[in-house]
Amino acid sequence: MNEIFRNMLHRFVLVYIDDILIYSPNLSDHVDHVKQVLHRLHHYHIYLKLEKCEFHQSTTQFLGYVISPEGIQMDCAKVEAIKSWPQPGTVKDLQRFLGFANFYHQCISGHSDLTAPLTSLLRKKPKNLSWTSGAIEALRKLKAAFCMTPTLVHADPTRPFVVEVGTSALGVGAVLSQRRGETPVLHPCAYFSKRLSPAEQNYDIGNRELLAIKLALEEWRHWLEGANHPFEVIMDHKNLQYLREAKCLNPRQARWALFFTRFNFCVNYRPGNKNTKVDAFSRIYSPDPMPEEPEPILSPDLFVCPITWSLDDDISAATKEEPAPPGGPDGKAYMPTSLRLSLLDSVHASPGSGQPGRQRTRSLLKERYSWPNMAEDTARFVRGCSVCAMVSTSRRLPEGKLVPLPIPRHPFSHLGIDFATDLPVSNGFTTILITVDRFSKACKLIPLKGLPTALEMAEALFSNVFRHFCIPEDIVSDRGP
Repeated sequence: MNEIFRNMLHRFVLVYIDDILIYSPNLSDHVDHVKQVLHRLHHYHIYLKLEKCEFHQSTTQFLGYVISPEGIQMDCAKVEAIKSWPQPGTVKDLQRFLGFANFYHQCISGHSDLTAPLTSLLRKKPKNLSWTSGAIEALRKLKAAFCMTPTLVHADPTRPFVVEVGTSALGVGAVLSQRRGETPVLHPCAYFSKRLSPAEQNYDIGNRELLAIKLALEEWRHWLEGANHPFEVIMDHKNLQYLREAKCLNPRQARWALFFTRFNFCVNYRPGNKNTKVDAFSRIYSPDPMPEEPEPILSPDLFVCPITWSLDDDISAATKEEPAPPGGPDGKAYMPTSLRLSLLDSVHASPGSGQPGRQRTRSLLKERYSWPNMAEDTARFVRGCSVCAMVSTSRRLPEGKLVPLPIPRHPFSHLGIDFATDLPVSNGFTTILITVDRFSKACKLIPLKGLPTALEMAEALFSNVFRHFCIPEDIVSDRGP
């Protein structure tokens, strides 16, 4: 359908699969547009069902929305279905409800924060739902939000846009608006909200505000990038001015700053107590304020200096039997052989050590002690640590999944090779190179005097297989004998 109406799309026709919407600024143009569409359908022998057609309507339903000259509204039947939806009793019921409600997420202010307690019920793939008071209240507020949603006005590219952003600890929100009327008043064109990922929640407030602007500009890029007029961004933080003037940016801020250069906008500051429109839905489910830090139980007078651990007495006793060799480093105690193991255990494996690695353990030891072969002893001890062996993660990539080998289409196009080694000596040969054609199962045995080098292997294959048959497309081997 898009190909059929290619020269009409976004001029006066919108198409989604088999749904066609014709729009015009006035009735006379609309009659002409309808005729053009009908002629095009007739030309391609496409038929319409009259019962499903509406002609010359000022208000119509299209893809679940009610479209009128005033703006876009949700379908009343679908809103009523959400209002009367019973509390989901199973995981499937809740997923079905959230999927149905998510259809209108662009019309609901703070949709992601409203649904956050409900989506949290689905974490870790539970078999049964455990409704909490917060989730029940969220379900009630989500249903109420569907009843209070205002009409979204049609975005007019000839008018300046206004983007209002806000953020909380858990999410960001934004409203795309335009000023309309004799006394210009902001009317919403679209809503946007997003729950932050755990990593994004760790951003400081300044970076979260910048992230909110970036996400909003990405969401409405088709309206804002290259707009006819500079648009206005309203926020309750003055950090964007810092971003434009800063001489040193971290990599993330540098990427965002480069992205912002694609848009022509100005930033206006609005205090948080007046920025309630977007802050309200970005903060609905923000966590409670952190409790005040409890007063310390121990008096500061008790802490005179950092606690140090010393083996001076033990070292003095041990060095009487094993004196320190001459020429050792100044300012460092020589560690006798009898105490080295206990010292390594204390530095690496004590409860407060944190199980440092080989280099870190050696650095801690070198600050105060010395003995010959310290690096080797440290590496051997860390390598044999049972705790490190249990918790360490492999640096190797995971093994790939087994996949079937391609099916050969002609003889000797795909070979399998292997070695039979350590055989009794016969005429000086102890190894057999086995080659099997995977198409015909024909087997070729090539005697060798031992495991060959890469060059000897290539010569054996060329002399005994390739020159008699052909060069294969691939060779499968287990990479060794």
